[in-house]
Amino acid sequence: MKFWKLHGIGNDFVAIDGRYDNIDNNDYGEYAKRACHRKFSVGADGLLVVKNSDVADVEMVYYNSDGSRAAMCGNGLRCFVKFVYDNNIVEKDEFNVYTLDGIKKVKINLKDGKIESIKVNMGKGSFLAKDVPVSAQIEKFVEQKITVLDREYTVTSILMGVPHTVIFVDELSMEEVCKYGAAIEKHYIFPKKTNVNFVKIIDDKNILVKTFERGCGYTFGCGTGMTACVMVSNYLGKVGKSVNVTSEGGSVRIDLENGFAYMTGPAVKICEGNLEV
Repeated sequence: MKFWKLHGIGNDFVAIDGRYDNIDNNDYGEYAKRACHRKFSVGADGLLVVKNSDVADVEMVYYNSDGSRAAMCGNGLRCFVKFVYDNNIVEKDEFNVYTLDGIKKVKINLKDGKIESIKVNMGKGSFLAKDVPVSAQIEKFVEQKITVLDREYTVTSILMGVPHTVIFVDELSMEEVCKYGAAIEKHYIFPKKTNVNFVKIIDDKNILVKTFERGCGYTFGCGTGMTACVMVSNYLGKVGKSVNVTSEGGSVRIDLENGFAYMTGPAVKICEGNLEV
């Protein structure tokens, strides 16, 4: 099967055209695990599959590297947009993409006929505990204390297509992110697990983020996570409505407009080929 490998600020993906392969959307789990294996295949954080849609210009089906399906992936969506545009699957620079998190409107910013950046409507998100979900008798899981291993954290959770939990720290430590992020991901209070984001506030327009991604582990960049971090930071009065978010893999800009979050960032093709899995 023909594939492209792409990345969005270091968050990498295998993309395939599945419009005519007669595989149901729910049957790509094993394929994703094989294709995303970094020792025995191409290797990636996730699998992007193009499908036809009756309600949008195209559908994005997304699987994590562990074979689990996810409703949304921000960096993945930008890479998906580049894949369908550069392969003439969608031949316009503004279009709609159906995901399990709803229809996402995307806009391609071109320079000399090539994609410079992609702006994506990430939606409104939800702070409601039942939506995240969080197993707590509380309306919103905002600035709540949980105990993980030998440490107590103050956390805030939000559904941004997928569950995200945000923790503010003075310094970003890889040891802390991997050790405690892994434990928080599987904490009993999150019945569907959670992505875990450690955030350092630089000023009201700039933040640094490290994310331990549900079903993937530590990632160089997580688009829904970066968006969630801005949503939470703004909600708590720590940043404004236009914020540059930097992770190990690079930076994106998140703009909050009329309740919606918009992410603008790059998508880069790494290579292409034929995959036998």
